[in-house]
Amino acid sequence: MNKVTNRQAVCDILMTAALNDRNIVVLCSDSRGSASLKPFAEQYPEQFVEVGIAEQNLVSIAAGLAACGKKVIAASPASFLSTRSYEQVKIDVAYSRTNVILLGISGGISYGALGMTHHSAQDIAALAALPDMRVYLPSDRFQTAKLMEALLRDEKPAYVRVSRSAAEDIYDENLDFELDRSHILSEGPDATIVACGEMVPYAAKAAEILKEAGIRAGVIDMYCLKPLDEKAVLKAARRSRLIATAEEHSPYGGLGSLVAQALSAHCPKKLLAIALPDGHIIAGENKEVFAHYGMDAEGIAARVKQALTGV
Repeated sequence: MNKVTNRQAVCDILMTAALNDRNIVVLCSDSRGSASLKPFAEQYPEQFVEVGIAEQNLVSIAAGLAACGKKVIAASPASFLSTRSYEQVKIDVAYSRTNVILLGISGGISYGALGMTHHSAQDIAALAALPDMRVYLPSDRFQTAKLMEALLRDEKPAYVRVSRSAAEDIYDENLDFELDRSHILSEGPDATIVACGEMVPYAAKAAEILKEAGIRAGVIDMYCLKPLDEKAVLKAARRSRLIATAEEHSPYGGLGSLVAQALSAHCPKKLLAIALPDGHIIAGENKEVFAHYGMDAEGIAARVKQALTGV
């Protein structure tokens, strides 16, 4: 069982990159522990800035450093980074096109037991609406590492959301990665489940459950929500009877909405959008919450089957 979290994978890549690049600077909002960035702060103290619980300052300082030629990673809980500092992200990062990677840690309902104040169920919608802001939800440590390596090589702003707990390995170190191109885990003529982030392992298991019921379902790991890999979505839509999306987000403005927009414009197809409810989400561990709302593997499989067969 994998014990390496996506946030730890981020730290590992930054530790290696900073060894030969003094322009890499990491900022935290009293979140170095939650972000697994303590090793970076200890090894590269001159390339680390702690701003305290001040997310708006975090983003503006990060943008200022980027304007001076630094490659900046600003880490903070996704729930606060995507809301409390939204204006700073909009003006100082997106509008100004500064070279900042916004790292939203403990995304979705990772802080499940702490309730809705710590949930980030609207961050995809909020950040994707900003011009020139890319949005990524990697599914496992290997994809996270490849994504961070790619983002460190370019100079455009991006938002990366990672979960708190260790995700099951989907890939390995030989992953063939291309920025802004989704990963096709499997293909199926009956249904295709398009998932992102922590939902990808659940979607993969759901496909296995459906196979036992005689339903052939494919799975797309859509880690790149903006820009969305529309080519992969449309290819799946032409091949499958049903497209389903699975995301740890509000039903509005997230993966389901983005996929629906692509389908309606180019290939109208029945869409089943599986997401968190539009309401007060129950408190609990994320696995408990997913099971409660039919978002675990069994729940996804049951909902896809019902959409296809009516039972």
